[in-house]
This record gives sequence, structure tokens and C-alpha cells, in this order.
Amino acid sequence: MTTPTTTGRPRTGHIRGGVARLLLTLCGLTALFLTAATASVLTAAAPARAAESSAADQASTQAAYLADRLREHPVHLTDQLPREIPRSMAPDFARLAERTGVPTYVLVLPDQSGADGDLLGAVHDRLGRDGLFVLLDESGVRHAAAHGVRAAAEDAVTASFYELPYDAGALRSFERFVDVVAQGPEKAAARADAAREKYRAGEPEEMYIGPTDRQNQSFLTGILLTGVPLTILLLTPCVRWARRRFPRPTALRPPAKRPDASRRWRRRLLVPGLALTTAVAIALTAPLVFDQTRSSAAPPPTRGDMTARVERVAEGLARDPVYIDPESPRLLDSAQLSRLHDRIERFGRSDGGGPVYVSVVPHLSEDESAGDEELFAASVRSKLSKADGVRTADGLYVVADPLTGYIDVFNHGLRLDAYGPLFDLPESVTYGDDRADEADDHLLGERLDTLMTYLDRTPRSDEPTTSGEPLPAPSPEAENRLPELFATDFQPGLFVGVVAALLLLGLVAGTLGILAAVLRRRRPEPLPTEVLPLVSPREPSETYLRRTARTELQAAARALTAAAEALGAADGGSASRTGLARNRFDAALLLVGGDIDGLRSPGTDPATLLTVIVLARAARDALDNDAGDRCCAVNPLHGPAAGRRHVRVSAEGNRRRMLPLCPLCLDTAVAAPRELRELTLTLPGPADTRVPYDEPEGSPLSVLADGVDRLASAVREATHVH
Repeated sequence: MTTPTTTGRPRTGHIRGGVARLLLTLCGLTALFLTAATASVLTAAAPARAAESSAADQASTQAAYLADRLREHPVHLTDQLPREIPRSMAPDFARLAERTGVPTYVLVLPDQSGADGDLLGAVHDRLGRDGLFVLLDESGVRHAAAHGVRAAAEDAVTASFYELPYDAGALRSFERFVDVVAQGPEKAAARADAAREKYRAGEPEEMYIGPTDRQNQSFLTGILLTGVPLTILLLTPCVRWARRRFPRPTALRPPAKRPDASRRWRRRLLVPGLALTTAVAIALTAPLVFDQTRSSAAPPPTRGDMTARVERVAEGLARDPVYIDPESPRLLDSAQLSRLHDRIERFGRSDGGGPVYVSVVPHLSEDESAGDEELFAASVRSKLSKADGVRTADGLYVVADPLTGYIDVFNHGLRLDAYGPLFDLPESVTYGDDRADEADDHLLGERLDTLMTYLDRTPRSDEPTTSGEPLPAPSPEAENRLPELFATDFQPGLFVGVVAALLLLGLVAGTLGILAAVLRRRRPEPLPTEVLPLVSPREPSETYLRRTARTELQAAARALTAAAEALGAADGGSASRTGLARNRFDAALLLVGGDIDGLRSPGTDPATLLTVIVLARAARDALDNDAGDRCCAVNPLHGPAAGRRHVRVSAEGNRRRMLPLCPLCLDTAVAAPRELRELTLTLPGPADTRVPYDEPEGSPLSVLADGVDRLASAVREATHVH
């Protein structure tokens, strides 16, 4: 019997088993793919959820801390602004807050930039109480929000911002805010609109000045204290000269009576007394005008105000090597904080390592260290050492600013190479790069991790190194106290005042000189006789004599022509005066050969020119019904004499002569006889010398003291004309 063969036929049982295995494999692969895709999606979404959770935790942490502080007291002042808003001012803020009429919660914090508005809402939610929430910083009220109460928060913020200058201070700003809230919503809205419109016209004037302004005040005070009195002393002679040189004849008074001795002394002391009185008045008035004593509204902080933050940070670092300021936004999430702790611990166990203290707190010019990170780190180290009581808190102190993102490192006692990479950090670590500038957290966690990497790479030294002792911060009292007014630039101002007075004297004298020269050239008529004693020079130049002689002759000629035309209707007295004037005028013409225009050119000696001037003026005086025969014998340019007096005519000896004198010389002879010689007229002599006017040999002026008509006769005799 033959056994049946199976070759070439499939086995149906095996076929069914392979299909089943294939289906199971496909299902497994599909499930594995779906699982991987789901895991990938979950993994990709995890960082976003973690970031959102971290951001929420950061905001809630700051808000929760501040809500706890407000739960303890409705006014919380930061300890980070002692130079501007010390914590000892909290009772003042609390008293003002009671005036709003609603529950008011006040937070005074360092500038929080863009997080201010959201912060108040988060604090309200954490606190769980309704009321008026106000946030201030070092400049004043920044934000306010009313939750569950009726208060014009936004209008009050607007009014306090626009009505006050920027340096008014936080307390004054909050006081203005409270006043507006207390007025009610309707009046607050109108006040806010008015303040906004007024601000558009110009910002409010600053309430305080700085050291530079005080230096300017001191400089100005010094200038005024010397410049004004010296100007009075120096310009008074110029004013007197100008009054004499540019007189107003209609306003002239008759010659003054001879003053007594007391009046003369009062006249001499008037100008010096006025200058001294002005100096005293300026010295007494300047401190009343420049009465500022402080440069800001900040009150002096107490010792506790200045040490509160350092004590808080040192206490926190004693418990944890990383201290994060609870008043500031938390920039390190849990993962970053955990990694930072781990790296600090590993560095502490490494060879040559040691403690690392990281403080994430703001650094501002208003804090206890005046914004000096190195001084802050040294102060924290000192406080940690005192808290320990046994050892010095040596270690590496890292300060990070959560507001700016700035990081700095200071070594105190670790064996780290001072020239290693840790102390030559790139700006991307200390200041941050463009990515850090754009990130809300300044990439602080990432940069601190990079810092720890540089720390691990820093070579160790044989001996401990230190960053050195920082300079102390300026005293808050001295920082806000202005220098004394009579200090700083006061002494330079005194010198500049003297220079300014001298420059002003030169300017005025030069201007008057130019004006006098122009008027002398353009004045069509000679000066009135009444003012001649006041304006005539004592040492005239030949040019002056020649120009004056020509002017006087022309004026006398015009006057005689007019008198001749009117002589027909005149009485005998007029004819007599005209004849006298003609006699004097003719004598003057004899000296110039009858050619008045010839005086334009040099060639006539000074004595002759002076004689011409005296005779020409005497001719006009005769026509003006002033036929006096005497001329001032001290200075003939002074014009007619007002009286006669015995005068010492020489500096040597006591010989005296009875001489006719003009009103000025007559008063001088009575008040100060010795000064009369200083008024004596001198003429240009040979070799640039000066000689008395009556000394030239053969000059008719030697007989001038005997009268003008005698002078005219002497001229006729000298010219052989009778």
C-alpha cells in the first residue's frame, strides 16, 4: 500500500497561523507609533506648560509676599530705598491713607517697570480684601486701583503726576493723591483734566536744587558782592563826566551856594557809603533769596533704615546660599534654582572651592549702598560674620539685579586666581546679550549657570585672595545737604566780579569817549556858557583848542550878524553891547589874520588859540546881556568869573593873588584850596611837555586876570592895531 505524498500542497494550518502573526505585528507597530507620537506631543508641550506654570508661580510668589505684608499692616514700605523713602516714614503714609475715606492699602517699592499695573490686581486677589490699592516708587504715585470701593483712583494719579514737579517726593505725591481722592469722583475728574491742560503749557517748577545749582548761586553771589559796589565806585566819575559833557541846559540850576564843612564831608562820603551799603545788603540778602538747604525731599534715615535690607539678606543667606528678593519678580524657576543649588554644592566640595552666596536683589542709588554692588556684598559678608560669631564668612559673593539683569562677582577669602576667567567675564554674562535684553527674566538662570561654569574653570591660587575693601557710601545727610552759600564757587565769583566791574568801566568809558568825540565833531553850536566849568578839559590838546577856537569864532560871527540886523529897532543899550562884542570879536580875528577857516590846519600856537577862544566867548556873552569883564583865571576855558578870591598861585611859597574864579573854582577854593591847583589849565609845550597857560613869553594871556577888555587891548598892542 502506497503512502500518499504531501509535496506541492500547502498546509492550511500554518497559513492561518502566519496571517495571525502578521496582523498582530502590524497592530503592535501601529500602537508603538501612536504611543511615540503622543509622547512627542506631550514632550513638546511640557516646556510651554512648565514656563506658563513658572511665570504664574513667579507672579504669585511676589504678590503673595506683598499681600502677607499688607495683611500685617495696610502700609508696606520697602527697605530698599532708605536714602529716598526710609521705612521710618511708614506712620506718615498711614496717617495720610486714613484721609481717603475708604480702606487704603499702600505699597512703596522700587520701580517695577511694566509689571506695576498687574501687580496691584494680583495683590488684591491674594489679600482677599476690597479697598483702594496704591503703588508708589521713589518718584511718587505710580498706579492705583479701586477694588470694591468708590474712589477716583486714576484721576487722582493723573492729578498728582501733573500738578507736582518730579522732585516733589513720594510723601508729597501721596498727599496730593489723597487730597484728590477725598474730593470725590466728580471734582477729581475735573481736577485731573485741569492739571493735564496746565502741564501742556509747561512743567511745574522744580522744588529743589542740586549741588551744581548751589555752586552757580555761590558764584553769582560772589560776582554781585564785588562787582556791584566796585561798579558804583568806578562808574560814578564816568556819570559825573557824562553829565558835564552832555548837559541839558534847561535843567541846569544856578551855581550852588558855598557848602559848609559837614556838607562837604557828606558829599565826599556819599558814593563810598552807597557802595558799602550795597555790599552789606547783598551779603545779607543773598542767604534769604538762596535759602535752599536740601537737595531733595528725602528725610534723614535712621540707622535701622540703613541696615534693614543688609540684615534681611544676610539672614536669608545664613539659611540658604541663594537669596531671592521677595519684593521683586522671581526670575528663577524651580528647575533653575535647583540646578544652581546643586552647582554651588559641588563647587563647595571641590578642591580649592568654598561657599558661594548668591543674592538676587535690586541695586539702586537710593539704597543703603548707593547702588554700589561691591559695598553691598562687603556689608552682607560683614553681617554674616557677626551672625556666625566664630568665623569670617569668606566665600564668593554673587550679586544679581532682577530689575536690570546685571551680575557681578566678588571674592572674599577663597583661593581663586585673581586673573582667572572668573574675573574676566564676558559682557554676555555680566550685562547679558540681545536675547537677555528681550527676555522678561533677562535669562538670569542661564547666565548664572554659565557663571558657575567659569567658576569651575578658574585656577586655584596658593593663598586666599580678596576683592579689597570698597569705599564707603556717602552719608545720606551729607548727600542731601547743600553746600553753604559762601563756599564752593563763592571765591572765584569774587574775582570775576572785580574783573567784570573793570570791564564794564572800560566799556562805559570807551563808549562815552567815542560818543563825546562824535559830538565834538558834529555839534553845530558851542557849549552853553553855564556848563563850561563842568566840561572843559584841564589839559586840552592842540587839536581841541584849534577846533574849539574855530567853533567859537563861527558862533560869534553868526551872533554879531544877527545883532547887526536887529540893531535898527534896538535901544541904546543893545548898541552898546553890540559894540563891546564887536571889539572883542575883532581882537580875536586879528590873532587868526581874519581867516576863520584857516584854523582847520595846524600852525597857530596853543596860547593864541586859547586867547581866540576867550575873546570869542566873551563877544557872545556881551550880546547875551552878560557883559562881565572877568574870566576864570585858573582855567580860562571855564568861562566868565562868578567872583574873586585870594588864591595861592604857586606850589612853592605862600604868595597869593586876588584872581577872578568861575563858580566851580570858587567852590573848590572854599572847600579844598589845595585841589585848586589841580584845576589850573596847562597848554602843550615843547617836547611833549605841559606849561601853565600864562607862561608863554609875549602871550597876551598874562593880563587875563585884569579882564577880558584888557586882554583885547593887549592883543591890539601886540598886533600894532589901535
